Amino acid sequence: MGKIMTKPQSTVRANQGHRRSLGRTLYLQRYLLIMTVPFIIWALIFAYGPLWGWIMAFQKYKLGLGVWHSPFVGLDNFKQLFQDKDFYYVLRNTMVMAIMNLLTGFVGAIVLALLLNEVRVTAFKRTIQTITYIPHFVSWVVIANIMLTFLSPDSGMVNMFLMKLGLIDSPIYFMANEGMFWYIQTAANLWKELGWSTIIYLAVLASLNPEHYEAADVDGATRFQKMRYVSLPGIMPTAFLLLIISLGWTIQGGFEAQYLLGNPVVIGRSEVLDLYALRYSTEIGDFSYGVAISMFKSVVAIILVVSVNFLAGKAEGSRLF
Repeated sequence: MGKIMTKPQSTVRANQGHRRSLGRTLYLQRYLLIMTVPFIIWALIFAYGPLWGWIMAFQKYKLGLGVWHSPFVGLDNFKQLFQDKDFYYVLRNTMVMAIMNLLTGFVGAIVLALLLNEVRVTAFKRTIQTITYIPHFVSWVVIANIMLTFLSPDSGMVNMFLMKLGLIDSPIYFMANEGMFWYIQTAANLWKELGWSTIIYLAVLASLNPEHYEAADVDGATRFQKMRYVSLPGIMPTAFLLLIISLGWTIQGGFEAQYLLGNPVVIGRSEVLDLYALRYSTEIGDFSYGVAISMFKSVVAIILVVSVNFLAGKAEGSRLF
């Protein structure tokens, strides 16, 4: 008779110990798990629930027929998307503004955090932090109107300041200059989000081992040398993680800023994928085409995050998963 193969007792005990360890961990963190339930439900309802509407991207959706009775057209909407010349101009606008926002926000937040970390006057430091944080909580409607007022050719502060300095003889129509729109939108986005983006970096800097700074003092390092050789390397792992997360939003490119700052004169530079999809859905009534654009954005965002995360892992840097 053949021998009956059984698992080694050590393996069985290890598996049982693992199950007990996992069960104990879940029990000890039961309150944290309960606290996450509302957020999981929220995500399922508002983040994953609407994904069933992606079926419209493969249909010729008609309001009278609804999703379940509209004719199925396969990949026709995606073929139309990639054959449309306007789509590539809109994609260019989206990517350029997204990259400009990403680079200025990423570098600006690190620089501001490093500088604030060196401020020794607490009252001044908190004042600067408050001033830079406030725009994040202000609506884009308000931010856009402030920008439009500042850049107004009639009584805008920017034109008045330039004319006072004698740099220009007549007002500049900033918002009617298509070539300036990308820079204006980037400046507005930087102003609004710069202070908020520094919070995580300041928290990381506060947690760095003070002995490193003491060792640098002993070696006679200046403030800028401590920023370069102690503070900056200390926040780089966190910075890379935030960069990977931010890259997933690159294809988004924004919506509110372009919608509120843009106008028909600069539409060649201001229209992004979200506005393009909105125009097709509301003005033309082609909802299927608008969903196809949104689906394209989501797929590209996933590919970007996974690719950058893979490259970060190969380089032995910080990664998400």
